[in-house]
Amino acid sequence: MAWIEPEVTRKPKKPMFLCVLSNTKTAHIPKLSAAGKTAELTDYTPAGDAELMDTGNIISVPVLPMTPPYDTPTPAIMTRSALKLTDAPYHFINSGLIVTPGVPCIDLRAKPGEDIREPIAVRDVQGIYERAKFLAKRLRNQVDHVVIGESIPGGTTTAMGVLMALGYDGNVSSSADENPLELKKKVVEEGMKASGLTFGCLKEEPLKAIACMGDPMMPAVVGLAAGFQGTDIEVVLAGGTQMAAVYALIKHMGFNTEKISIATTRYVVEDKSANFNEITKSLGASVYVADPGFGKSSLKGLHRYETGTIKEGAGAGGAMYLAGLFGITQDEFRAEVEEVCKLLKAGH
Repeated sequence: MAWIEPEVTRKPKKPMFLCVLSNTKTAHIPKLSAAGKTAELTDYTPAGDAELMDTGNIISVPVLPMTPPYDTPTPAIMTRSALKLTDAPYHFINSGLIVTPGVPCIDLRAKPGEDIREPIAVRDVQGIYERAKFLAKRLRNQVDHVVIGESIPGGTTTAMGVLMALGYDGNVSSSADENPLELKKKVVEEGMKASGLTFGCLKEEPLKAIACMGDPMMPAVVGLAAGFQGTDIEVVLAGGTQMAAVYALIKHMGFNTEKISIATTRYVVEDKSANFNEITKSLGASVYVADPGFGKSSLKGLHRYETGTIKEGAGAGGAMYLAGLFGITQDEFRAEVEEVCKLLKAGH
């Protein structure tokens, strides 16, 4: 069986990986995000992910991004492995970070997102969107295939909020073994109430849905997709339910989605607590599913992915899709991930 379904055969001439790094104070709500050992440490996760993807280690953040209780290593290890194996060019984009990484980033001058239970969750949505669109237009002549990932703790909750505001039943995935869906729903309900929203009331106003219920990663990715419109550039949104929400925003803005698809991991698709498959089907999105085959790994931390810990993040599914485009096999990919883990002394 191919490790990327449907099988990818055409190697692009000029691929590029972009990763949007953001924070939302929604992640500070206790027990909501598992993307860090404590709610406060989630502030460091995107910066740590970028440093790890770029250098193979952390530089300025205090701890390696891990998911308790088994210290499962961040999915950035998968992205790091794919970038190393393919040697594809990549950029990190700062769209509202609380902590900036010690590696180069393109800055969209965005503020970190507020708690979605505040009336305004994201400030200057239009500005972030426009600056990201401008950036994509500048990159147009350098690429023919773009994979866009994200790192934002608390992002599945903001995804649920935006999906609800657009009119979708947004049961989202989680980086935890037990998806805290009831807590997420409660937070989203409080957020909708604070912004005076009802289910589906913003389907004609997608940018307002971000402003009220979203996070600063969303206008950045939507803006990038907008900047690549009208070209032959393939855009792959690398992520699970968060990118399903972004795809919905792109669709509601009236853009052509013919050259836009989603790539995620098998772990998201098989998550019974979420309805990723239903959402993407109702949106008519083409989805690529990557399986790193961690069940065959000797590392216990990687086995945790098989039992439902983490699932996706830092563009892992899209990075694997990229590796597949380059003809890299599942075994080669897994061996590289294990190598990265050994260097980090992680995942044992």
